[in-house]
Amino acid sequence: MSQRVNRQVLLASRPPGIPQAEHFEIVTSPVPELQPGEVLVRNIYLSVEPAMRGWVAAVANYSEPVAIGAVMRSFAAGRIEASRDPALPVGTKVTGLFGWQDYAVVQGTAIERRVEEDDLPLSTSLGVMGINGVTAHFGLLELGQPKAGETVVVSTAAGAVGSCVGQIARIHGCRTVGIAGGPDKRALCVERFGFDAAVDYKADDFAEQLAKACEGGVDVYYDNTAGVISDAVMTHLNVGARIVVCGTASVASWNPAPQGPRVERHLLVKRARMQGFVIFDHADRYPAARRDLAQWLREGKLVYLEEVLDGIAHAPDAIAGLYRGENLGKRLIRLTDD
Repeated sequence: MSQRVNRQVLLASRPPGIPQAEHFEIVTSPVPELQPGEVLVRNIYLSVEPAMRGWVAAVANYSEPVAIGAVMRSFAAGRIEASRDPALPVGTKVTGLFGWQDYAVVQGTAIERRVEEDDLPLSTSLGVMGINGVTAHFGLLELGQPKAGETVVVSTAAGAVGSCVGQIARIHGCRTVGIAGGPDKRALCVERFGFDAAVDYKADDFAEQLAKACEGGVDVYYDNTAGVISDAVMTHLNVGARIVVCGTASVASWNPAPQGPRVERHLLVKRARMQGFVIFDHADRYPAARRDLAQWLREGKLVYLEEVLDGIAHAPDAIAGLYRGENLGKRLIRLTDD
C-alpha cells in the first residue's frame, strides 16, 4: 500500500470570498499503512458544492473552516480497496467526507453509508441520491409542507438541489415556478425538470416575468439565493406562506452584512413563516428520503442532470465555476472509472 501515490488538493490560502483556483494546490504523497479499524477508499467521484465556499471561509458557520494546508473537505464516492475493519470488505462502494484526493484512509466509522442501489449509477450517490437530494426532500417536505394545488417557487431551479425541489413539489401535486439565470437554464427548468413556469433573474423584465408566473401568489418559497431575487419573491407571498432558507448563493460576502429591503413586514402581514436549516442536523432523515428518491428515479418521476469534469486538475477552479454559473446540473469530478 505504501507504494500507492495519492494526489491531494490542499487549501493553500484563505479566500476573502469565493475560492478561486489560486487558493488551492495539488500535491502528491504516499498512502499510509492501514491501522486497525481503518479502510482505504479509492475515490471515484468527488463532489463540488456551493456550500464549500463557506467551508473555507475565515469565520466558522455550521462547521469549522478547512485548515490551511489541509485536504479540501468534500463528499466523495468510491470503493474500498483495502480494509482492517471486518464490517467493511474490499469492493464495498461507499460515500463520505473523504476530501479532494485519490485515496482516503479513514476509520470505518467515518463511512457515511454503503451504496446499495446497484441499479443506479454511483455518481447519483453524490447528487440526487446524496446530499443534494436529501436536502431538497427534507427542506421542501418537512419545512415547506407543500399541499396539492399550492404554488412552490424555487431559486437556482436548474441546480442540483433546486431541480429536485421542483420535481418533488410536482410529485406532490403543486404548481412549480423556477428561477434561474439565462435563457438556457430557464428552458432547462421547463423542458427537462418539468416546472410549470420559469423566469430569468438576469433579464431586464425579471420582475414582470415573476409577477406573471405568480399571479395566484406564492405559498412556498425554497430560497437558495437570498438577495434581490428573494426580495422580489417576498412581494408575492400568500397568507400563511412558508419560506425555506437553504442557501444564500447570491451574497458575495456577509462581512459586513449587506443592507437592503426588510422581510419583517411581509412575514407579519402575510402571517408567513421563514425558517433556515442545515441538512447535517437531520441525518436521521436520510434513509427515508433516499427510499423515496430511489423509487421516484426508478419510476421515471424524477430526472437529474450531471456535469462531470475528468481529472483532479479541474478541482481547484471547480467551486469558482459554480458561482460563475458555468455548470448545468450537479458538478462532479471523476478520478477513475467505476
